[in-house]
Amino acid sequence: MNMNRRFFMKTLAVTSALLASAQSFAAWPKAAFAAKTKDDAIATAIGSTPIDAGDKIKIKAPPIAENGQVVPVTITSTLDNVTNITIFAADNPNPLSATFTLTEHVDAKITTKIKMAKTSDIIAVVKANGVDYIASKNVKVTKGGCGG
Repeated sequence: MNMNRRFFMKTLAVTSALLASAQSFAAWPKAAFAAKTKDDAIATAIGSTPIDAGDKIKIKAPPIAENGQVVPVTITSTLDNVTNITIFAADNPNPLSATFTLTEHVDAKITTKIKMAKTSDIIAVVKANGVDYIASKNVKVTKGGCGG
């Protein structure tokens, strides 16, 4: 009888984990990731026109990426109440690279690696207090990324 209870508890835990991951996929912005231009991707992912953040958003990325397949990017913000950080590679075939949802319990800092097809701007859109702010940084790519 004890083995049946353990089996049931393990099955319940696995099922709960699968349901939780299925819910996160349900929120996936498919149309935004399928957009082919920077402007379409921003409009679809954000839904509004972001305003210039000035120095409140910092994009840390190499000025020259020797390999476009793996470009390290860190986005930080000094804005209060940040709820989303979205990253775009402007000249990629599909510009939306990543989108992150944050809670008030974390710092507004995201570190990831993205693919870049060619030299272009990395664009960060940060939502804080319900307002979208934008910043960009140009990165030169010397060896093929997602485009070849």
